[in-house]
Amino acid sequence: MPIFNDTKVAFADKTDAQLRKAYWMFKMIEQPALTSLGTSVLNFTVHNNFPFVNTIVKNTLFEQFCGGETREESMKAVKQLFKRGVGSIFDYSIEGKEDEETFDAVCQEIKDIIKFSVGNPAIPFIVFKPTAFGRIDLYDAVGNGSELTSSQKEEWARVVKRFDEVCKLCHENNKKVMVDAEETWMQDAADQLCEEMMEKYNQEKPIVWNTIQMYRTGRLEYMNQNLQRAKEKNYFIGYKIVRGAYMEKERARAAEKGYADPIQPTKDASDKNYNAGIDFVMNHLDKVSAFFGTHNEVSSELVIDKMKAKGLENNHPNIYFGQLYGMSDNITFYLSDKGYNAAKYLPYGPVKDVVPYLTRRARENTSVAGQTGRELGLIKKELDRRKK
Repeated sequence: MPIFNDTKVAFADKTDAQLRKAYWMFKMIEQPALTSLGTSVLNFTVHNNFPFVNTIVKNTLFEQFCGGETREESMKAVKQLFKRGVGSIFDYSIEGKEDEETFDAVCQEIKDIIKFSVGNPAIPFIVFKPTAFGRIDLYDAVGNGSELTSSQKEEWARVVKRFDEVCKLCHENNKKVMVDAEETWMQDAADQLCEEMMEKYNQEKPIVWNTIQMYRTGRLEYMNQNLQRAKEKNYFIGYKIVRGAYMEKERARAAEKGYADPIQPTKDASDKNYNAGIDFVMNHLDKVSAFFGTHNEVSSELVIDKMKAKGLENNHPNIYFGQLYGMSDNITFYLSDKGYNAAKYLPYGPVKDVVPYLTRRARENTSVAGQTGRELGLIKKELDRRKK
């Protein structure tokens, strides 16, 4: 019998009305054509300040996938999750802006999150996206070794400064910080920055954690290279291990520009690569810690099995599990119920600014095989159980 099928545990905090509302939402997302049309209309109406749109969004997608518009508003969700042993990772979900003023403002917001969360075990990680601190084209230029102009060098120095300020503040306050992964063409520069920050701030324990997308080719090789570097430079490694979320965009760009597709050829190959990433971590726990960010039940159970095989405690400090807020509660709350280190990514921000994130999340749910159907099945099972 599958271990992640106890809907009573998964939805213990949800009322019947909340479950019915979530069911309706996932039912809408299940239709690709409807999702594509709906997200396009939503972005247009928000961008053009249509009246009542904020209210509609806040009571539907936003309510399902976000904690609130501010950190303070989101604390209700944080406290509710922590009552059940689940940590929260504040994710300031502002996307699609590329100006220095916004980069500085987001950097300050991340630093405020760090200060806000000091001493609070309910908030175990800080997180940010590299492109929240600098333009994607600049990361691309740095990563591929392009010669930078003097203004680009100054711009990159500001990106490095933002990275360093956040990582330094986390180090000073004993908070772990995860750097999200993004498109492959900007990732080399982001990886290099993460390595530099690890060398600087991970001398005693993993404060800085990089993200590894296992639907990519070459990631195991990268992890091995970084392990050798960490041994030579005497620092610890923290990884968030995920599959990835940019497959269609990656394949299209590779075809357009005529380079090798950086994505694994099949879903099965991606799954095998993810499982190989689990093996890598388990074989190097003396040096490597991991946050397994996955909605995949097989991968989650595989980590559990390997922990048992090694005789590790459920709450081993080097191993975390994570899912997105509003999704896969059957996995998250099973893990927390059994004493594993479990956390939810908790997006927040002004409704208008978070819409690009929400529409991307809706599209991802539609494109991930079985994800939305699984959510619907679990909700229906729990509603049926409650009727008996």
